[in-house]
Amino acid sequence: MSNAEKASFFERLKSGLEASIGHSRGQLNLRTTILPKPPPAASPTRLAALRRRLKMSQSVFAATLNVSPKLVQSWEQGLRTPQRADLRLIQIIERDPDIIIKLFAPPAMKKSSRRGSAVA
Repeated sequence: MSNAEKASFFERLKSGLEASIGHSRGQLNLRTTILPKPPPAASPTRLAALRRRLKMSQSVFAATLNVSPKLVQSWEQGLRTPQRADLRLIQIIERDPDIIIKLFAPPAMKKSSRRGSAVA
């Protein structure tokens, strides 16, 4: 082992010990991050009901989620289930259906949402 490698190891060890001492003295500023809970599972009937509530065809709903229409059809028939990112998007749309208008509606439609309030 060369002197450069030994110095590198020593510096890393020294740095780790200094961090440990600082932590024991309460000198470190650590923060706790709370992760969101996983999205709830989506049943075929819940998905179909959401799509109908949004007044979307399977093709339009699929385009909104950036998935294929066949996949949405399979979800609603119970042949497949939405996974990770799809579930999170579905959860977001369920909580705030107006997000679809805010993101995808033409500018003329964005002036008023379904609830009649102004949309930014």
